Amino acid sequence: MARLLAPSSLPSEILAAVRSLARGEPVLIFDAVDREGETDLVFLSERATPEMVHLARHDAGGLLCTAISEELRARLGLPYASDLLRAGQEEYPILKLLRLQRLRYDARSAFGITVNHRTNFTGVPDNDRATTIRAIGAIARDAPTLSDEALAERFASEFTSPGHVPVLYAAPRLVRERKGHTELAISLARMGGLSESATVCEMLGDSGGARSPEAARRYAASHGWAFLEGRSITEAFLPWSG
Repeated sequence: MARLLAPSSLPSEILAAVRSLARGEPVLIFDAVDREGETDLVFLSERATPEMVHLARHDAGGLLCTAISEELRARLGLPYASDLLRAGQEEYPILKLLRLQRLRYDARSAFGITVNHRTNFTGVPDNDRATTIRAIGAIARDAPTLSDEALAERFASEFTSPGHVPVLYAAPRLVRERKGHTELAISLARMGGLSESATVCEMLGDSGGARSPEAARRYAASHGWAFLEGRSITEAFLPWSG
């Protein structure tokens, strides 16, 4: 079970959100008008269930991705997708052209590798993806108790790549460096003393674009779930982290 170690000095909306995550409930996070302008449905990876995966794909509809901290990425030695494109560009020159594309909303992408759990069949069904996501969350939870060698061995023994769950890597300094949903989710988990892996999925609207923050807020309220703006997480994290 997730550990709830959040100090009482945190704002009440942050405390409420981390308590929701610890209970296995989702929270909704809107990044910023001047960034993606999107709201993501976010849940703690180690608490993933087939029902939560179904909720995310049915009610949110975006890409379901699992975020981990930079510390865990570095200990596992996992590459960014951009690193893999760079490494392969001599044999496949088109990769150089693809790698040079710039994001419209940020300086870089958080995308790493994609994985399936070894017990999966195709990796796509709700049961399969929940198993994969939950196992990533368990590794994030247990990482502080494992040596680097044991951690890498466990990861390799549990997952195959490529797979159907994209893994995202948070920036080293979290929201001090980058304010994407990856960093916002991991910052929230860290403030709450939770396992540092969260799964995110963009909330889409009926028009095919991003769901408006007002509509996302109404959706959260109708379910009794927390809705946070990215600036609230950042404003809480900066003094909390010193």
